Amino acid sequence: MLKVNSINVAYGDLQVLWDVSFEVREGEILVLVGANGAGKSTTLRTISSLLKPMSGTIEFEGVRLDQLPPNKIIEHGVVHVPEGRRLFPDMTVEENLIMGSLYGEAKRKRQQTLAYTYSLFPRLKERRKQLAGTLSGGEQQMVAVGRGVMSLPRLMMFDEPSLGLSPLLVQDIFNLVRKINEEGVTVLLVEQNVTKTLAMCHRAYVLENGRITLTGTGEELMADDHVKEAYLGI
Repeated sequence: MLKVNSINVAYGDLQVLWDVSFEVREGEILVLVGANGAGKSTTLRTISSLLKPMSGTIEFEGVRLDQLPPNKIIEHGVVHVPEGRRLFPDMTVEENLIMGSLYGEAKRKRQQTLAYTYSLFPRLKERRKQLAGTLSGGEQQMVAVGRGVMSLPRLMMFDEPSLGLSPLLVQDIFNLVRKINEEGVTVLLVEQNVTKTLAMCHRAYVLENGRITLTGTGEELMADDHVKEAYLGI
């Protein structure tokens, strides 16, 4: 579904990704595992066209994403839920959700998708007229995910969705990611909680110092000695 082919990415003179290649298959949950600073968020930002690779290609169902602006990528069904939520704090919950449905099919189906999003997040329906900046961290994360759902994703990329949340809310977020996947959305997940992500994913890649070093199923990587020592604390 998604093919990342030998991308090299830099911030100015500082290169952070070296020949990164991986693929995401339709219907799966794929996880990128790595320490802080390994290049995981940079990878997602490059797929979203917020960054342009110096070289290499990114294809989604045969379409070159690296040649498109971000709004056109959304129209193809590739949606990015960024780290840190990135909401509009002075807009209401519902206004933030609607921001995810500005283009194409998502705009035409806005009311239908909004009803579905509120079914996923009943609490957001209760708070739909409340300013997003006044919500709790967990509620803000719900809005960020809901805004992504409003874009009618076929591939949904999550960047650290559990960051800063209580253990109970962390489990809720993982359950939600699994539910979204079960309803037909392919998932590319970057997440600090390596144990939970490897337990739920179909496949994973390990990204270290800007390079892919390992790949396998979640079960295979959980049994790998390097992964156990570096990421699982075993």
